[in-house]
Amino acid sequence: MLSKEKVIARNNIHITGSGPKTLLLAHGFGCDQEMWRFLTPDLEERYTLVLLDYVGSGRSELSAFSESRYAGLEGYARDVNEICEALDLRQVHFVGHSVSCTIGLLAAIADPDRFASLIMVCPSPCFLNVPPDYEGGFERSDLQELIDLMDRNHLGWASFLAPLVLGGESTEALTGELSGSFCSTDPLVARTFAKATFFSDYRDLLPQSKHPALILQSKVDALANESVGHYVHKHMPESTLRVLPTDGHCIHMTHPGIVGDEIIAFLSGP
Repeated sequence: MLSKEKVIARNNIHITGSGPKTLLLAHGFGCDQEMWRFLTPDLEERYTLVLLDYVGSGRSELSAFSESRYAGLEGYARDVNEICEALDLRQVHFVGHSVSCTIGLLAAIADPDRFASLIMVCPSPCFLNVPPDYEGGFERSDLQELIDLMDRNHLGWASFLAPLVLGGESTEALTGELSGSFCSTDPLVARTFAKATFFSDYRDLLPQSKHPALILQSKVDALANESVGHYVHKHMPESTLRVLPTDGHCIHMTHPGIVGDEIIAFLSGP
């Protein structure tokens, strides 16, 4: 087991706020903990927030990256479990964006006693179309083209993906920031994380969820359309679906007020 100090350094852990409930905020592919900054001012007034960078992202320790460990989302989930153990976190409310929703579900299934709930911002357990009953949004050939573009032009894929992810209501500044975040990720890390994100299918995990879950689905989302949110809700026990009047896949950045209000209402209970 890694020491507390090594886990904190590996994942660039930051803790803020002092509320009785603990929220662990986990970013999506190509991002880092800075993407939560639009939400944290409201949340840290009420809760204790634990923010992380996945290995290879943000200011994490790149030397800890292992292609074999992170070839699947299970490697990132192991890191989440190690963070909870090293910091002795209990009754954690896991707040994940995009692929981190699946990572959080994996972590909660592996160590259910550590977690209290899952809050999923624009989740997708599978980005692939799986006819006839599941529309993940992409054909395998489309995603393979994205991976090939990453190999050919590390800057070009970021410029292509960032505006698609953020949606039509985003600002030019946010689009530039996300594109820059994509570009700053080590190419091997980005490719490995992208394949683990976009080619995986974790739909079979949804019924295994043991915790209350809040699903925040964006009404318009080029990466995870509305039907994905309904699918997740249908197959996850104790889940609540909120389809929000938003455009884009990073609504914690583009519509933080709406997202923050939903999280606070969910954690406040009936």
